[in-house]
Amino acid sequence: MIARQDLEELLRASFIDAEVSLEDLTGGEDHWKARVVSPAFAGLGHLARHRLVYRALADKMQGPIHALALETLTPDEAT
Repeated sequence: MIARQDLEELLRASFIDAEVSLEDLTGGEDHWKARVVSPAFAGLGHLARHRLVYRALADKMQGPIHALALETLTPDEAT
């Protein structure tokens, strides 16, 4: 399990200027949907964007997070 606040802090630490929204898909704090909107994704494909997010969450993906659905957008794509 990882609390919403902890997950959000990890993402904001790596994507300082990002808009982050999280949804706990099961209520167990281990299956999440994350929407991250950041200029850091400009010029990157979906796989590269997802790798950046996984890198930001590092060891959390090895334990407390069992599933993570991602939506990664630039600010222009989010509007």
